[in-house]
Amino acid sequence: MTEYKHISDHELLVKLGNDDKRAFDEIYRRYWNGMFSSAYNMLRDREACMDILQEIFIWLWEHRYGVTVDSLQSYLLSAVKFKVANYIRNGKVRASFFDRLKEAEAPGELATDNVEVKELSAIIAHYANQLPDKCREIFLLSRHEYLTNKEIASRLGISVKTVENQMTIAIRKLKTSIAKISSFLFFL
Repeated sequence: MTEYKHISDHELLVKLGNDDKRAFDEIYRRYWNGMFSSAYNMLRDREACMDILQEIFIWLWEHRYGVTVDSLQSYLLSAVKFKVANYIRNGKVRASFFDRLKEAEAPGELATDNVEVKELSAIIAHYANQLPDKCREIFLLSRHEYLTNKEIASRLGISVKTVENQMTIAIRKLKTSIAKISSFLFFL
């Protein structure tokens, strides 16, 4: 394995394209930790991250003959971001994800090196601004002012059921929007 440790990513991809299992193992060894950290920073769900990385590496092996990229590291990290976006879009993310995102957005708590969470927060904010007025207002009261459904209903003079319905609509539209951008950016 040591002979592969010192070769470039380009050479690894060439060897991978020639069915070299040791090249695949070196790519895995070289990039797995960074990819896992990236996924975990966004999801905070170890099992989901493991599944996502497994899917990416299976895809890489299955498509080894045609992989030509300028930067293997950037390619793999992009794959992680878009797999995570797909995971969220498909509703596999637990409700606790939004609670962690809420905590990460609290002043002073978002680490400057946590770029993935910042990017995902920006995407959510962008698409939240495109929601219908009442739906957006309810979503923002929930996610930015951290009000419960009951508190939102009281503040706006509407029923709790209306708040729940509007939140469902908001989350569904956000998932759809994230799905659209992820499908344009990365096909995996």
